[in-house]
Amino acid sequence: MKITPADLQLLSALRENARASTAEIARRLGLSRTTVQSRIDRLERDGVIRGYTVRVNEDVERNHIRAHILITVLPKQMPAVVQALYAMPEVRSLHSVSGAHDLVAMGVVPTVGDMDELTDRIGAVDGVERTTSAVILSTKFER
Repeated sequence: MKITPADLQLLSALRENARASTAEIARRLGLSRTTVQSRIDRLERDGVIRGYTVRVNEDVERNHIRAHILITVLPKQMPAVVQALYAMPEVRSLHSVSGAHDLVAMGVVPTVGDMDELTDRIGAVDGVERTTSAVILSTKFER
């Protein structure tokens, strides 16, 4: 599947506001509404766009504690660990990474005590060798 520069611009516009009307996106990109709609249809059909999600206003969770939780997994335990972490709604995302740790989870909870409890629960998952947390102080930008 070939992604064109126009497709990249369209994807960028959708990342900013996936609920924007096709006509609004078309005006912004200097394309026809029909062209934008056909590109979206093709990108969905080809699996480039896998779905749409909600980005919650930062004010809603302004006082929540967010942290990157670095996780080291014992050999051959990755599938079970991933499944266990997926079941924890406080874990917003999970990434496999290179380096000293195997996974990086994004944890979001209301209080420091809740973050302590979350990291304890993650550390107690069968197959997790150790965790290290980095609390996020502020977000400079997010796309």
